[in-house]
Amino acid sequence: MINQYETVFIATPVLSEAQMKETVDKFRSIIQANEGEVVHEEDWGLKKLAYPIQKKSTGFYHLFEFKADSAFIGKLETEYRRDERIIRFLSFKMDKNSIEYSAKKRSKKQDKETKEV
Repeated sequence: MINQYETVFIATPVLSEAQMKETVDKFRSIIQANEGEVVHEEDWGLKKLAYPIQKKSTGFYHLFEFKADSAFIGKLETEYRRDERIIRFLSFKMDKNSIEYSAKKRSKKQDKETKEV
């Protein structure tokens, strides 16, 4: 069954810009290779963590919103665990309310960006 999901991962802060881009590309291609469709993605950049993880106090945050088969989430999370660059991740199935909220938030952001230009 196809559902809409949101996944956020935190990558280790020691990555260069190119390594971070490579990591994001890797997970985007994993989603697409498993017949998933990336609806939206956001790069939140380097942020301070609420508490240290693996003795690190910052990390690169990245969000993917995508549609995929429910069986795919297990595969994606296994890939996160195998990648030493990922220090934390969270995936969840979006219900209709969170899908609507996310779409509204994106359209407001786009409206704001078009007004600035």
